[in-house]
Amino acid sequence: MAGLIEDANPELEDELYRQRHTLAHLLASAVQALYPEAKLGFGPPVDNGFYYDFLTETPFSETQLKKIEKKMKKLAGRNMLMEGTTMPIDEAIVLFELKGEVLKVEHVKELAAQGETEVGIYTMGDFVDLCKGPHVDKTRQVPMKGFRLDRVAGAYWKGDENNPMLSRIYGLAFPDRDELNAYIHQREEAEKRDHRRLNKALDLFVIDPVVGKGLPMLTERGTTLRRTLERFIIDEEIKRGYKHVQTPVLGRKHLYEVSGHWEHYQDSMYPPIDVNGEEYCLRPMTCPHHFRLYASRPHSYRELPLRIGEVSPMYRKEQSGELTGLIRVMGFHLADAHIFIEPHQVKEVFIEVVELIQYVMDCLGLTDRCWYRISLKDDAKEKYIDNPEGWAASEKVLMEIAEEMGLNYTVGEGDAAFYGPKLDVQMKTVGGRDETLFTNQIDLAMAGRFELEYIAQDGSRQRPWIVHRSSIGCLERTIAFLTEHYAGAFPTWLAPVQAMILPITDEHLAYATEVATMLEDAGCRVEVDDRNETLNKKVREAKLQKIPYLLVVGGQEVEQQAVMVTNRDNNRKEKVAADEFVARLAAESKARTTTLGCAAAE
Repeated sequence: MAGLIEDANPELEDELYRQRHTLAHLLASAVQALYPEAKLGFGPPVDNGFYYDFLTETPFSETQLKKIEKKMKKLAGRNMLMEGTTMPIDEAIVLFELKGEVLKVEHVKELAAQGETEVGIYTMGDFVDLCKGPHVDKTRQVPMKGFRLDRVAGAYWKGDENNPMLSRIYGLAFPDRDELNAYIHQREEAEKRDHRRLNKALDLFVIDPVVGKGLPMLTERGTTLRRTLERFIIDEEIKRGYKHVQTPVLGRKHLYEVSGHWEHYQDSMYPPIDVNGEEYCLRPMTCPHHFRLYASRPHSYRELPLRIGEVSPMYRKEQSGELTGLIRVMGFHLADAHIFIEPHQVKEVFIEVVELIQYVMDCLGLTDRCWYRISLKDDAKEKYIDNPEGWAASEKVLMEIAEEMGLNYTVGEGDAAFYGPKLDVQMKTVGGRDETLFTNQIDLAMAGRFELEYIAQDGSRQRPWIVHRSSIGCLERTIAFLTEHYAGAFPTWLAPVQAMILPITDEHLAYATEVATMLEDAGCRVEVDDRNETLNKKVREAKLQKIPYLLVVGGQEVEQQAVMVTNRDNNRKEKVAADEFVARLAAESKARTTTLGCAAAE
């Protein structure tokens, strides 16, 4: 149902937070009861449960978790009070020194050096820990059937690789057993759909340590999928009035100083490159390039809205530990655009932007996973440009559009860009994570920074407003999300290989090649498996690759000029005249349907 998406019940979330935090203390208490030599690190609640870090001579193993979990439940059943207080910092140092808690002592001394005079302490029976809370009142209030210990891992003390490696125990915690089991099932499904795992069979990309982390290389099939998405979005944007351009991946550092990127996003940019004594940067976005393109000649109000689009390579610095598959990379390609408008055109243009997004999401089959977030400014004036009238007008427009178009949306106070409000496209991944697919922004500042102008109807020179817009997002991330959404079984129009032809013997290879040529001439993507393998093995391997249609050809098919088609999604078979199948497959691909239906359909 469209409209403002209400936030989750904060009271329930707060209670679950307290339960998870208490479970972390129960975990620490149970571990020290069973393994007294273990020293305490930190143990916070997290999104799906809790964890605690321990300094031990021998790391914990998965086989010990059941024993520790059993002890936790026994301790919780005592219904001990969770009692919080404060303690002078000198007393806390003495307390934890007596307990031999070397990590706690180190941390408290650091707090003292920062000027703190007291710390929070929680007791639970005989167990004492450094903590600010909050917790439940009594230990029996934790969800006894809604938690379980999950796994062990290594973690550096305070996240610093120069510090000791600790043994971390993770736990899951939900209000009841049903929600716990639902989460575990969702996670198992997410692991099955992980694009990195599926890639072993799909062969879309390679990450080579010799090339470097976060620098995926697309294979022929991955490149085909990327090219399909790129052609789709460029053709669609051109139909909607966008002028597609190409701009360089480098720019003078001064360019990003003018735009403000060097000031606001320097941590995400690569260090400047010295070129003959002048500093250049790998671009983190195309905005300043498009602005300079706009400024290269005069513009009249009659040209506005002026839509400049580009599928542009960009480079952003990521932490090594955050790099993963195609989702977090060091270099990527963004379907980016900037629309230069008169201020009064902002509503009609932004509606067009949303309509394009909706069309793209429908074609990709992601509509049911997506919603919108309207990101507004908050009262921290120093964070944003000073343009009260512009802010009021642009924020009002976004709210009106959301209501008039019946969008499912949330509101994020304080999430706006420094130069204007945003409409973010959010998606729930198969793993249950909320991800921002891409963002669209109203820009109240850059025209002034770059001295952009247009000649208004009355002959005066005016500053345009600018809409920053992305229609299909970062192609690499989109490929990853689509792979996980479809579990690798892409719809026909996206599948790198739409049909695999399997000749039964070498005698049928010439006919298989003839059918492949017919399909290729119709614009379809096809391969012939001409290996000297059994038909069963060819079929099995093609199914692992999740090819939409398998076409077996033998003596009868040659004689009848037909193909025996197996539909990937239902495993049904249908014999179809070769020329008829070619026409059906080409039509299905052109229609961009998200279900298979050109042969052997239900």
